[in-house]
Amino acid sequence: MSHPNNTHLKSIGYILWIFGFTGSHRFYYGKPISGTIWFFTLGLLFIGWIIDFFLIPSMDRQADFRYRSGRIDYTVAWILLTFLGLFGIHRFYMGKWLTGIVYLISGGIFGIGYLYDLWTLNDQITLINNK
Repeated sequence: MSHPNNTHLKSIGYILWIFGFTGSHRFYYGKPISGTIWFFTLGLLFIGWIIDFFLIPSMDRQADFRYRSGRIDYTVAWILLTFLGLFGIHRFYMGKWLTGIVYLISGGIFGIGYLYDLWTLNDQITLINNK
């Protein structure tokens, strides 16, 4: 059963899980600390990665309760960040034109801004959707 505030998709979570030893699915569901740990330990030496296959429905449900749906779609923003984040396309999508231009010119402020957005994108979208 899906929560009425369906902000994240299980299908995207499972697609990201394929690359989950990099922590990508954990970042998507708003778990940046464990996402970073997964990144540096290859998903806790692949053991945590395998366990996460069964935890994705729970992580999806928690994200649906934690984050607020609205004008900005989480999945679209995450896809843009993942593939075009160094160019700031996700920031243009969220209406953050000034920082989008800065990212475009500087490669996501030389990659540091990209890492910042991995940690905070869900919260940034929730703030915009709350307005």
